[in-house]
Amino acid sequence: MPTETVSLPIDMADCPCAGGTLDKLIQPAILVILAEGPLHGYRLVERLGEMRMLAGHKPDASGVYRFLKGMEGRGLVNSAWDTSGSGPAKRVFQMTASGQSCLRVWITTLEAYRDGINSLLKAARKAAGQS
Repeated sequence: MPTETVSLPIDMADCPCAGGTLDKLIQPAILVILAEGPLHGYRLVERLGEMRMLAGHKPDASGVYRFLKGMEGRGLVNSAWDTSGSGPAKRVFQMTASGQSCLRVWITTLEAYRDGINSLLKAARKAAGQS
């Protein structure tokens, strides 16, 4: 489904209206990616950047690693060092059974977000005279 591209004035480029602040959605996005199998942290960051919801914006790698550390602390993912390849060791992240349960809850939450966003979008179009 094509979406309309909107050019923003330079002073609004960092505004939340540009869609660059989707922190709430990073956790389910990480879980979706890890549901496909374990990944090195760097590749996980790359895959997040490829997701449509980020509209081509590369996520902040250090922020993603902070999310991963928090998710590991809550038992949603685990990690181990991969020393099998050449070069420095790389941390590999994997979703746990608790992460899989969390992802199932996220589906319900995301559906509720979608419904709320659709309602807000309808009201915004009406308010902007675009109905």
